[in-house]
Amino acid sequence: MKILSWEARLACLLIACCVGIYAIKFMFFGDNGESNTLSYIFNSLGFLPINILIVTLIINRLLTMRAKRAQQEKIRMVLGLFFSEMGAVLLRRLIACDPSAETFREMMRVTNTWTKEEYVHAGKQASRVCTKTTPSPADFTEINMLILKNHDFLLRLIENPVLLEHNTVSKLLQDLFHLGEELAGRGDFYSLPASDLGHLTGDVNRVYCQLTMVWLEHMEYLSRNYPYLLSLSLRKSPFLAEDRVVVKE
Repeated sequence: MKILSWEARLACLLIACCVGIYAIKFMFFGDNGESNTLSYIFNSLGFLPINILIVTLIINRLLTMRAKRAQQEKIRMVLGLFFSEMGAVLLRRLIACDPSAETFREMMRVTNTWTKEEYVHAGKQASRVCTKTTPSPADFTEINMLILKNHDFLLRLIENPVLLEHNTVSKLLQDLFHLGEELAGRGDFYSLPASDLGHLTGDVNRVYCQLTMVWLEHMEYLSRNYPYLLSLSLRKSPFLAEDRVVVKE
């Protein structure tokens, strides 16, 4: 049996109180149309639960929805900055380590006509194939340098409380910092044993998957709210072999 939410239970209680107060009024004083002090008091008391219902539930819900919408705007603005500064570069670097890069690029060939269902389908496909990178010691070196170069930028992102309330983004930042710590703790990647390279590959795959999912979410949001920003983002997509910023007929 489905349990009612606290809002529904509160609404039922307040409506019941309202009905009860007016029932007591009609039971003891009737409805003769006369206006007196007691009638005024009961009318005021009877409408009080409705006032509470309107203020507590309806107005509070509207304010909460407005706050969440404003928070979502801030999150997406920061995410756009993240992909401009390092996210797109890192994702392109990770795609280069993927043996099935061409197949993956085809899966992620987002267009401005994609529906929500197509984004969901692409996410499911990505989760199945984003764990197959085979980075070389040279790749680990480049990834390490990229993360070190943007370390201060990542620190400023993680200090942003708005981003930390977004589960997907906070998980991505956590995985990025973990990968950065793992890579920074090694010296020469060329001298590492196969077991350690395999461990680092697992960390890279984790970031690869999470970064892809966040990018897809960001593209879906732009498609619904900012088509002109989506257009530029797709022309600079990390899943393209090279940027196609210039608009051609």
